This record gives sequence, structure tokens and C-alpha cells, in this order.
Amino acid sequence: MAYFLTADGGTESLRARVYDLSGTCLASAAIPYETRFGAGARAEQDPEDWWRAFVNAARKAIAESGVDARAIEAISLATTSCSVVALDGQGNALRPAIIWMDVRAGEEAEAALATEDAALRVNGAGHGPVSAEWMIPKALWIQRHEPQIFDRAATICEYQDFMTLRLTGERTACFNNISLRWHYSAEHGGWPLSLIEALGLGALRDKWPARVVPTAEVIGTLTTAAARALGLPASVKVVQGGVDAFVGMIGLGVARPGQLALITGSSHLQYAVTDRPIHAAGIWGAYADLPAAGRYMLEGGQTSTGSIIAWLGRLMNGTMDLDALNRLAAGLEPGADGLIVQDHFQGNRTPYTDPLSRGAIVGLTLAHEPQHIFRAIMEGIGFGTRLILDTMAEAGCRSEEITIGGGATASDLWVQIHADTAGLPVAVPASRDGPSVGAAVLAAMGAGHFASIDDGIAAMVKPDRRFEPRPREAALYDDIYARYRALYPALKAPRAG
Repeated sequence: MAYFLTADGGTESLRARVYDLSGTCLASAAIPYETRFGAGARAEQDPEDWWRAFVNAARKAIAESGVDARAIEAISLATTSCSVVALDGQGNALRPAIIWMDVRAGEEAEAALATEDAALRVNGAGHGPVSAEWMIPKALWIQRHEPQIFDRAATICEYQDFMTLRLTGERTACFNNISLRWHYSAEHGGWPLSLIEALGLGALRDKWPARVVPTAEVIGTLTTAAARALGLPASVKVVQGGVDAFVGMIGLGVARPGQLALITGSSHLQYAVTDRPIHAAGIWGAYADLPAAGRYMLEGGQTSTGSIIAWLGRLMNGTMDLDALNRLAAGLEPGADGLIVQDHFQGNRTPYTDPLSRGAIVGLTLAHEPQHIFRAIMEGIGFGTRLILDTMAEAGCRSEEITIGGGATASDLWVQIHADTAGLPVAVPASRDGPSVGAAVLAAMGAGHFASIDDGIAAMVKPDRRFEPRPREAALYDDIYARYRALYPALKAPRAG
């Protein structure tokens, strides 16, 4: 039997899992690490903490699985994106990693967008965005504010690349990550050289890893030091994984044109697969050769989703009983007795890309209770997802089904609301651990067990439940959705000047 080791390196912890070739998880272990926050929306982590967490979690998961370490064939990782590291010539961090949620590089992002460089054509048909979260603004910030670090850095890369360097000794860049967040375009010549030159950042090119590794390709085998640390044979293959949400998409079984993944948590991400490039205002991408060669991926996102539910819990001072609220909210009619929520509590990612937009609860009366607000929040988030899907459809990418993963799947009511508001069936896979399952699929491919992502998904991703849109509720939501869409222009804050 073949076995695979995976890691899901998230914002708060790293979870290692052991899988067999059927996609069954045999054991799991998680190790937390610290995020250090600072003024100016700063958030940093120590890359050595990532490595220590992986070693400790991996050893624990392997031991608990009962699998002989010599039977593990390959490793693949899913990690956060936009977690930027500056390394010296020996691969050691020169400063803490600037992680994805750190947005100190706002001015640098504006400078990148102001270049109007051709590299920006991929997102929003050239209208942006360029996020302060992304690689180039963060690298530019380091150059401007910490020039001695920038000059000393032999490598500037991300979490995924740091881990694969530590595992294999190979200096590589993850193809799906650089396509999504470094303005690398497989369609248009690769690296965004004119963009970084326009920013006075040309030296960055030699600091980026030269070898670009596609998803599921073998990077190398374990170094002697890595094998010793993990308690594994040096012959174990390290297979290119990628961005946690992207790998999670594969773990949900979404890879063929026409399919769409809805990945839920503190925020929502919508990933659609197409057979042709589509670039349009209000959507990100299409990114070429993702999730596989000859295919394209479109991206949408909602900044605040599950985090709004958490906000409601804080307002309720720890008294929120999710099971009870779900039961009570399920007894309400669509529309929550006249409430509509605009889900822009931390701005809007797509289709408006408006960081200044804000959330709203409209229609409140003294008769409303917590379950009304709870249901209206879920409905407002459902409408936000529908708006993104409508924007994709208007651009020529229409999906007939949503496959959902993540935190929202814990609530049957919320999944049903997504089906009813979108007017589409929603499929729920058996495993909620999409990034880990996806990493297992990629590891198995790299080990030679499957010829394609489609074959790996067919063997390792198991279906579970399916929620059909209910005609009566869907019709009611059509009217409420029109009122939801009217909120943004009505509430949009006037811009200075």
C-alpha cells in the first residue's frame, strides 16, 4: 500500500496528515505557531516556526497512523499565500515573514497599479486590483524601508518555497502561487519584468527562484538533514503543492472546465475552471494552466463571511449557541422578516474591489431577535456569492453546480441558503479537509500513481451530500437579491476629491 504525508500550513497552525491511496486519512496532528501583530496592520511569523511545526506534526501523525515510515512515498504541502520571506544564501530568514494578512504595503500596491503595466491585464481586464497582500508590493516595501535586508537577501519567496527549500535544498517557485499573486503569466511571457523595472525593483528578479515548478511535479527528494529531522527515508519525493485554497479546490474534486469550488472559512473564495482565457472587470484571472495544463481558472472572493458570524458571537458576549440559532433561523422565511445584510464588513474583494465599502444591516425593528440577524447574515453572504457567480456568467463562465468545502458545511441551513440564493445545486464532499486531501492527490500523482489530476480526484475524493435549490425559496430570493444589489450604490461612501 502507498502512503503520503501532507501538510496544511495555515495562519494559526500547521496540520500534518497521513493518507493512503484511497484518500483515507489515517492520522492527523496539528502544531500551533505565533503571529506577531504590530501597528499599521502588520502581521509577521517566524519561518523557523513553520519548519518546527511541520517536523513535530509529521512525526506525531506518522506515529499515530501506524504506518511504517519507509512506506511513505511522497510529501506535498498546502500553505498560505502572500507570506513573503527574505532569505540569506544559506536559506535562513533575514527577518520575520510578512504574512498574507499584513497590508503595510498599501502605498506600494498603489504604485504598482499606477504603472498600468501589461502584467496587470490578468486581473479585472487590466483594471486591477493590486493588493497590498501580494508579493511585489511587499518586496517593494522591504526595498524602500529595509534596504539592507533587501540587498542582503539571496532569495525572496513565500512560505511554500521556504518549506520546499528546507525539504529538498532546491530553490524553486510554486507555479500556481506566482500565477495567482506574483503577476507571472504563462500566457504572456512569464515573469513581470517590465512591471518590476517600472517600480525600480529590477533586482528582485534575481532574488526570485529561477526554477518554476508546476503543480504535482516532483521538486526533488529529501535532503539528509530533512530526512533525519522527519524520520523518513531520503528517497521520499517532495511534490509541488501550492496555495492552500487552490490545493483545497483539488481536494473538493474541482478541476474540470465548468466546475466551481466555493471554499469557505473566515472569508469565501470562488474558483471556476474554464477551457479558455476570460479577463473581465470584477473578476480575477483567468490564470493559465490552472488547475492543469490547457485549463484556466477564474477567481472571486468575499472578504468577510464566517468572520461576520464570529462578530455576531462577540456581540452576544459568548452566549451564541450555533446549534440553537441554526434551528431557530431555519424556522424563518427567506428574508428574515425584512432584514438584508450587505456583507462588506471588511470591504469588498470582488466584484467591486472596494476596500472602503462597509457592512450594513438594513430593515431592523424592535421585533427582530438574534436568529433573524443570524439568518440575514447567511443570506447576505449567499447573495454576495451569487453576485460573483453572476459576474463570472456575464463574462462567459457559467457553472451548473457549486462544490463547497470549509466551515460553512457545518451548517446544513447555510449550505441550503447558498443553493437557494444562487439557484444552483451544492455538492458537499465527504472530507471537509480540502487542502489536505488535495495535497494527498498531488503527492500520489507525483509518486506516479495517477496520470492526471482528474484520475487522482476520481480515486481519492469522495462525494457525500447534495443540496438542491428549492423552487419556492429560490423565487423569493430573486426579489430579495435585487434589493441586496441596490444596497452597494446606495451606501457607497463618497470619495474625497
